[in-house]
Amino acid sequence: MDKQHRKILSFFRIRRIIVPVIIGLGVASFLFIRSFDREAFSQISWTPASYSYIFVSLLLMVVRDVAYMYRLRVLTDGQISWRRSFDVIMLWEFASAVTPSIIGGSAIALFIIHREGVSMGRTTAIVFITAFLDELFYILMVPIMLLWVGPTDLFTTEGSYVLMNTRFGTQGIFVLGYLFILVLTTIIIYGVFVNPRGFKYVLLAIFRLPFIRRWRPQAAETGNEIIITSREMKEKPFSFWIKAFAGTMLSWTARFWVVNAMIMAFAAVSFSDHLLIYGRQLVMWVILLISPTPGGSGVAELVFSGFLGDFIPDGLTPAMGLLWRIISYYPYLFIGVIILPGWLKRVYARKKDAPS
Repeated sequence: MDKQHRKILSFFRIRRIIVPVIIGLGVASFLFIRSFDREAFSQISWTPASYSYIFVSLLLMVVRDVAYMYRLRVLTDGQISWRRSFDVIMLWEFASAVTPSIIGGSAIALFIIHREGVSMGRTTAIVFITAFLDELFYILMVPIMLLWVGPTDLFTTEGSYVLMNTRFGTQGIFVLGYLFILVLTTIIIYGVFVNPRGFKYVLLAIFRLPFIRRWRPQAAETGNEIIITSREMKEKPFSFWIKAFAGTMLSWTARFWVVNAMIMAFAAVSFSDHLLIYGRQLVMWVILLISPTPGGSGVAELVFSGFLGDFIPDGLTPAMGLLWRIISYYPYLFIGVIILPGWLKRVYARKKDAPS
């Protein structure tokens, strides 16, 4: 067993599952006990429509993952099959679920995709472009939602959002987060599509400053990765980008609609409410992006109550937040561990059988 093999196994240790589960369930339990309303639960009417909408929310998670798999196949020009794409996406999602959101699972994604037989240069490009497409979706969707529902409704409960009673407030944190994503995406566009070598030189010049000089080697490596990504992606046809971005839009839209379907199982929701729920999830995503906990555990349950409690019957919000996480988060913790042994056996057996 080589060093990388041991490293990947250590990443999937059971404690990495236990920590986010304990944090998430602990916060959910606290919120549930604090706001428990026996009468609200007794008035829940489980109708065929309720079960149907819960099923739809589960189906939307499948759509989300299939869209991610489709995007991966587009970015690899079909080099990774549908079956292997499933393994990659599930392991990638596991990595994202057990690391703080601000870090993400990109490092382990590089390892996973490369082990599927993709060259390291193309692997680097795929991970960079995946991040770029995700950020681009967000950058485009936010102004659309702002124009459609308006900032007043989007931030109508300003001040009551959990953990958002800060110096900047919910709207301020959202604007700062959006501007950060916009700047980051602009830098990626310049580095990948305009002047990759110039980007590297600027990066190295910045990291000559005394207080950050120690990270200059890592900056040089990032610059090299940008150059590699540029070579891989600059000549792609327009149809390639249409397909990749279509997969991105479908995956993110399905991810957000999970909540809409869940709420419809227990409450009447108008078309305008659907748009507002979708828009508030865009705001939530910025908050979760800076969460210090694995996969946003604890923070996600808190912000769910603050952002979406307006659309849920009184007393049911914490339970709905837990249901949301059970559908959209916890499954990846266990699926990743289940498929890991078979994936390791397959990729290392292929490496062993490959001609030297």
